[in-house]
Amino acid sequence: MLKKEVGQKLKEARLQAGLTQSEVAQKLGVAQPVYQRYEKGVYECSYEQLRTLCELFDISADYLLGCKEF
Repeated sequence: MLKKEVGQKLKEARLQAGLTQSEVAQKLGVAQPVYQRYEKGVYECSYEQLRTLCELFDISADYLLGCKEF
């Protein structure tokens, strides 16, 4: 369940940032289908990727993991 919640927050943050899945995937160094699976909650990202995503979207890991509100 947590993976799906994180994925939804990633999608919302990406859309708010005005980025495509392909653009985010490129910044993470993964293929677009892999990043798409992060947003769908099928795959989990690494700690390094989590850090990159938080910096890219200007959000906290606490927010992504549901520990704090934005």
